[in-house]
Amino acid sequence: MNEPVEARDAASAPPFWRQPRLWIGLIAAIVLVAMLSGEMAPGVGLPLLVVAVIGFFACAILTGEPPVLQRLAEKVRPQEDRVEGEPAVHALIAALPEPALLLTPTGEIRTANSRVALAIGPAKVGDPLSFLVRVPEVLEAVRMAAEDGIPRRVEFAERIPLDRWLEAHVVPVQLKPRPDASGSKGAAPAPAKPDGVLLTFRDLTAQRRSEQMRADFVANASHELRTPLASLSGFIETLLGPAKNDAAARERFLGIMGAQARRMSRLIDDLLSLSRIELNVHVRPDTVVDLCGILSHVRDTLGPLAQDRAITITLETDGTAMPVRGDRDELIRLFENLVENALKYGGSGQNVDVRIAREPGTQGDVAAVSVRDYGPGIAPEHLPRLTERFYRVDVAASRDQGGTGLGLAIVKHIVARHRGRLMVESAPGKGATFTVRLDLSDDAAKNSVNTAA
Repeated sequence: MNEPVEARDAASAPPFWRQPRLWIGLIAAIVLVAMLSGEMAPGVGLPLLVVAVIGFFACAILTGEPPVLQRLAEKVRPQEDRVEGEPAVHALIAALPEPALLLTPTGEIRTANSRVALAIGPAKVGDPLSFLVRVPEVLEAVRMAAEDGIPRRVEFAERIPLDRWLEAHVVPVQLKPRPDASGSKGAAPAPAKPDGVLLTFRDLTAQRRSEQMRADFVANASHELRTPLASLSGFIETLLGPAKNDAAARERFLGIMGAQARRMSRLIDDLLSLSRIELNVHVRPDTVVDLCGILSHVRDTLGPLAQDRAITITLETDGTAMPVRGDRDELIRLFENLVENALKYGGSGQNVDVRIAREPGTQGDVAAVSVRDYGPGIAPEHLPRLTERFYRVDVAASRDQGGTGLGLAIVKHIVARHRGRLMVESAPGKGATFTVRLDLSDDAAKNSVNTAA
């Protein structure tokens, strides 16, 4: 049987009293004490000599081969260094497609793959699991699995910074061969506690949001579609009955029915768009786009609507690019909704000012995009509820303008997905200003751009 490495090192190392450096140091100490004892008071030199000899023997013991401190460091070496087949274990954990950690039976982190940092947070080897996961149910499941060896599954939700639903799988693992209980050949292995716990996480957010999306769609559609459907049904019955041969009534009713059908179409489109944004609100976009180009596109797209209402859209920039991480289509939808609202409710014959500027933020510069109209403004009691679904300051005016009551709700969710901030400033008779702040990206060059392109 092969001896342990520490035993072989200890047996091959020479005794400390046979090390030349010990005796050289001891002789030097005696000479030094002898030189100093002549200058000291009687009776002081001998005790000093004894102390020096004891001290050097202690140093010799601590510096002998194999070093005692080295053996002590090996005993407290991190757990992952003592796992059998360490490279294979690390490679296996790193290759798992989901966030995964390998824990000791007492709950310390042995190793973790890179997906843990994205899903939960940065994991440090040797730290307790409670430093990373602060969910009592998960910590208790890990403790129980390490004791009884039974796998467990725990579902939990996180509310900060965004709503997320996760599923934790706790699986005890045996990394070392099980010992033979009787030492006889063919005997059943002795029961042994697991020497590790595998903890993996599965993101259930998309699944839960999809379920919520279907429930919300049914509730919202049944509520908002009831009115236009009732109108269509009533007009159809009228055309089939009393107005069957009335050409003038048929012409007028068909026009109203067409408007109601278009309203339902816009409503369904907005509901589907809002549901898609909510489904991915926990995933931040990582594509770098330029806000100046997006705002120029929005200005050009809404130019015909502005001309019909005799309103001028002005775009003010400082001539530099404003790169942010975002989804181009969603950002276009965001600023189209804000500018379109300003055109519809800002009053004809006025301007709509769009301004983008660089401002200092808590973690770097931010791009502040403001859309201001010069309309009647919004009363203070309405401001906190503007981004609620189907909330309207003036229901009749909103429906006359073709609004669905979902525009600002879509704006809010797009801003949330891009980790931005939305502010509304308004007063009756002084118009309204909607400001969106998004963190600027450092990955793109901040050079001059042509905002009219």
